Amino acid sequence: MKYDKYNTPWRLVANTIFGPPKDGKLFGTMEVDVTGTEKYIWEQRKAGKKITMTSVVVAAVAQTLAYDTPEINCFIRRGKIIPRDYIDIMVPVLGRGGESMTSVKIKAAHKKSVLEIAMVLRKKALDARQGEEEDSMESKNVLSKIPWPFRKWVYLIIRFIIYGLGIKIKSLGISEHAFGSIWVTNVGTLGLTNSLPALMPAAKLPCIITMGKMEKRPIVINNKVEIRMILPAGAVFDHRIVDGVQIGKFVRGTIKRIQKPELLDELEHLD
Repeated sequence: MKYDKYNTPWRLVANTIFGPPKDGKLFGTMEVDVTGTEKYIWEQRKAGKKITMTSVVVAAVAQTLAYDTPEINCFIRRGKIIPRDYIDIMVPVLGRGGESMTSVKIKAAHKKSVLEIAMVLRKKALDARQGEEEDSMESKNVLSKIPWPFRKWVYLIIRFIIYGLGIKIKSLGISEHAFGSIWVTNVGTLGLTNSLPALMPAAKLPCIITMGKMEKRPIVINNKVEIRMILPAGAVFDHRIVDGVQIGKFVRGTIKRIQKPELLDELEHLD
């Protein structure tokens, strides 16, 4: 039998013994020393390149997913692991008038420079505050208008059509690709030190990453106490797709790229 790197024995068993993400979730936190990264960002901004820590993290996550752990870029359809052939990162932002939350999509994020990601984020975030949302986000407005007794049924039918049958619902602008590969959300902008997010069943995501509020903290380096800028981060993984080995590879790759942001723009090696 030909080896299927997506439908491994563990994934097939996990998909049987675990229910949707409400059961099979793995949570974790980490702290990343971004002292050098913050310096790099300020140097770039002085040169007229308006990048942010969020754009650095999005680039790091996207490239790690593409080149270190492509096997987790997938979702489950009727008990089988389906690989995604794209790497789109969803980033929650403030919506219309800054009174609600919505999300914007960075398409093919692994092929974009940090500056390109920052520019796309800035434009789409501005559009969102003016009321222009991604099609997948606008669909929530349609669903919310359905009376309560029927809303859940309609949602389950829509989810089955999209993920169970793989059919795009053009009128709602949603498909199995609508919510991207991974979400990266900066809860630090909301004043939160850190958070452990929830996996939204409708999105069929293997992982959601949160960025907390950056703070200067005393850190012991070579037996000496130094003040460093620390970025706390949280994550939740769908255990039916991701195991400990893959989490380790994903975390190490992401941290390495965040701490060496200059490498993120060496795009000549990307296909």
